[in-house]
Amino acid sequence: MSWLSKVFGMNDQSSTELWPSDALIVDVRSPGEFQSGHVDGAINLPLSELAALAPNRLPDKKQSLVLYCQSGMRSGSAQQWLQANGYQNLINGRSASAVAFRLQRKIVRG
Repeated sequence: MSWLSKVFGMNDQSSTELWPSDALIVDVRSPGEFQSGHVDGAINLPLSELAALAPNRLPDKKQSLVLYCQSGMRSGSAQQWLQANGYQNLINGRSASAVAFRLQRKIVRG
């Protein structure tokens, strides 16, 4: 495992799979964490509100979603919940920095 894999938490299958270019990037952290720095183009759906918000904010259950949080734990929980509710194309991107690095996007503050 390379040092980049260790730093960015990319030591699983998601690090080698091709991510769809049209995937929706979903930050499942709190609104405060989102404001402190998120991947450019990401939407914020806090894990604590996912069940209430997903039906309206994520109506297409076939759309590819890249989920992330701070470490990959909350995004993993979100992935499990979404999968159990019929969402089909889910990637746990782990952290904002890992997703930004992988997609060559900047981190936006505010």
